Amino acid sequence: MNAPFRIDVEPRAVLADLGDPDMARSIEAFVVAHPDATPFHRPAWLKAVARGTGNDALALVLTRCGVVEAYLPLTQVHSPIFGRVLASSGFAVGGGVLVAPDVDPAPLFVAVEELALRQSTPSVELRGGPLPEAREGWAIKRESHCGFIRPLAESDEAELTAIPRKQRAEVRKSLAGDLTVETGTGPSDRAAHYATYAQSVRNLGTPVFPRALFDAVLDLFGDDADILTIRHDGAPVASVLSVYHNGAVMPYWGGGTWDARRLRANDRMYYELMLHARRRGCTHFDFGRSKTNSGAYDFKRNWGFDPQPLSYGVWTAPGAPKRDADPTSATHSRRIDLWKKLPLPVANLIGPWIARGLG
Repeated sequence: MNAPFRIDVEPRAVLADLGDPDMARSIEAFVVAHPDATPFHRPAWLKAVARGTGNDALALVLTRCGVVEAYLPLTQVHSPIFGRVLASSGFAVGGGVLVAPDVDPAPLFVAVEELALRQSTPSVELRGGPLPEAREGWAIKRESHCGFIRPLAESDEAELTAIPRKQRAEVRKSLAGDLTVETGTGPSDRAAHYATYAQSVRNLGTPVFPRALFDAVLDLFGDDADILTIRHDGAPVASVLSVYHNGAVMPYWGGGTWDARRLRANDRMYYELMLHARRRGCTHFDFGRSKTNSGAYDFKRNWGFDPQPLSYGVWTAPGAPKRDADPTSATHSRRIDLWKKLPLPVANLIGPWIARGLG
């Protein structure tokens, strides 16, 4: 009697072909069904980042009998200033391993180290998910950043009263101002957003991302991304590009002009986005992450969001120096101060070249 065919019951770590429609659909289905997934796990995010920044999109999966049981999205980021890194996920505040129940993610940690070495990439960053707590070469960070998320209220007035008193007063003043609200994804929405966002990040001392990145996210996310813009006398003064995932809205790239503070346009923008998201059927508002005890951290707490510590894993190849992309480090702080003084046209010209390596 012939021996039966061997059935492979051990999951295998493989580099996924994101250009294969069947593999992309399998990963997308795994992400959609996973309760811990974020917008940054979606293949659409990886492809948008690749299209918009020129960095390679990669993905590792654990498969058993052809079924995806764990998944690690990756962007290989190249920067002459900050070095090379495999980030999960690139240009995102979330990512990391997604794993099915009772599946050991350890083979993915081994696989990503091996992939980094093959790609001559000395660093790996996992932004969330299960982490390799005891593996050599890994450092786990638990104090550097916090996330902010809370449920949306059941009505416009309830949303307003859910905001703490001091911040609520600012929102009420913004509602009384001569401001208009627009939402959409068309050419005028994109132009208004980029002009506003570029000025905002220059004022903060940060290079602006390529406009192609924003366009790619809007194009590939379809109905799961849009822009909300606040205008005064017809001119955009605050604008935010948001993504939607699993019932939550995340205002991801937002900012305002110098006039936004005086007009309280940012206060109006975030309140209007809460209303807009609820009308779209969202149940939660995800304010993203902020560096612990930073100005943005305090701003989100003022809106009534409780900070939740986030955990990140960082791997450094043997003998390689640790990657320094921390904007609060002494080296980068000096660069930020200089960047704030650049004329806006100059910042917008050279900023995207630098920003595509930030990751």
